[in-house]
Amino acid sequence: MNYIQVLTIAGSDSGGGAGIQADLKTFSALGCFGTSVITAVTAQNTLGVRSVHGIPATIIKDQLQAVLDDIKPVAIKIGMINRAEVVDVIETELKNYAADVPVILDPVMVATSGHKLIAPDTVEQLIGKLFPLVSLVTPNIDEAVILADQAIHDLDDMVAAGRKIIEKGAKAVLIKGGHLIGPVIYDVFIGASDAPVILESTFIASKNLHGTGCTLSSAIAAEMAKGKMMLDAIKTAKTYIWQALQAGIEVKTGEGNGPLNHFFEPLKLIIQ
Repeated sequence: MNYIQVLTIAGSDSGGGAGIQADLKTFSALGCFGTSVITAVTAQNTLGVRSVHGIPATIIKDQLQAVLDDIKPVAIKIGMINRAEVVDVIETELKNYAADVPVILDPVMVATSGHKLIAPDTVEQLIGKLFPLVSLVTPNIDEAVILADQAIHDLDDMVAAGRKIIEKGAKAVLIKGGHLIGPVIYDVFIGASDAPVILESTFIASKNLHGTGCTLSSAIAAEMAKGKMMLDAIKTAKTYIWQALQAGIEVKTGEGNGPLNHFFEPLKLIIQ
């Protein structure tokens, strides 16, 4: 017997709401065993990011090799990559492994507070080296603007940006529309068929939104690790996010933007 093993490669959030911490909580909540490779350490809380320290590329490489050699993940989520040399390490170590397992790339670039989390020269490296490697890219509106190099004001812009990201080498893209506030939130999925799938959800008025993007990409990875096809995994992950946001509305964590409630249901470990 084995736990369903899922790996996250991302930055650490000392406030516990996003990054590695959110990823591991999500894996556990959805019945998977999480392992981690930490790419950076951030000093942050619910009020914002104070500083970022990049982990040396050699240590990132050692972490990644240690996990892949022994606790082999059946899905991988990639989050914060803030330097070009880290992209190189991940490409080198995953280029063979990623052919056999789903890899979800959440291109974390800017924190909710506005703090930049990626060096400018790293964006092109991310596109050129990791897009062909991963199964799905999950940018929010702000990240899609950077990746597609176009403004996004509405649903049509999201579809156009998604197609541009596909043209740049992504196999599939999910543009998260939560930053376009309205009574209905639209996400746009474009896969191999190039026919956009529009996913709708009801807007939730809450200040506890910190880590939503990290959690969604991790939930997709967990659901694909459990055997769901990509679009089904996305739909299930979106339902989990909506429920976790709803369950966390009244919870006060810190003085700023708190996290969603990852454990709104009892923990269920799934063994295959």
